[in-house]
Amino acid sequence: MKSEIIGWIKCIILAVILAVFVSEFLIVNSRIPSGSMENTIMTGDKLIALRTSYWFNDPQRGDIVVFEYPDDPSELFIKRIIGEPGDKVEIKDGKVYINDSKTPLKDDYIKEPMEGDFGPYHVPDDCYFMLGDNRNDSLDSRFWNDKYVKRDAILGKAKLQYFPKIHLIH
Repeated sequence: MKSEIIGWIKCIILAVILAVFVSEFLIVNSRIPSGSMENTIMTGDKLIALRTSYWFNDPQRGDIVVFEYPDDPSELFIKRIIGEPGDKVEIKDGKVYINDSKTPLKDDYIKEPMEGDFGPYHVPDDCYFMLGDNRNDSLDSRFWNDKYVKRDAILGKAKLQYFPKIHLIH
């Protein structure tokens, strides 16, 4: 009986250690609190972001990432990367232009056409400019005091929604 109990205790301890390791080093488990990423990700959805996504590659424009909110690092946000280090981002008539391009960014994933003019924003080295997919109702880089997310504040790339349904995030 004693060896049976010790065996169970060992299994439980191993499971806890494994869960902590996975949570701290491999994934970020997130619940979406607002509609800022609709219709790509909906309020109340639960998803997993992979911390491993950027071990050997840099974040790219278009990636949906979980990161520490620059104005309060204790909060986690999820947004889409729009501006990369060194980019100039400008929004004219609701369209996003990168580095003075004459062609706006292809953003067919947004909920509805964006309203307004913003910028220009000059993204510093080792930083990123973020926008929500629901651009008319998103607290994103345009409205933060600290406009840019530092590279080391990006925790992972959103990969899998697991609630209310299971599917890959693009």
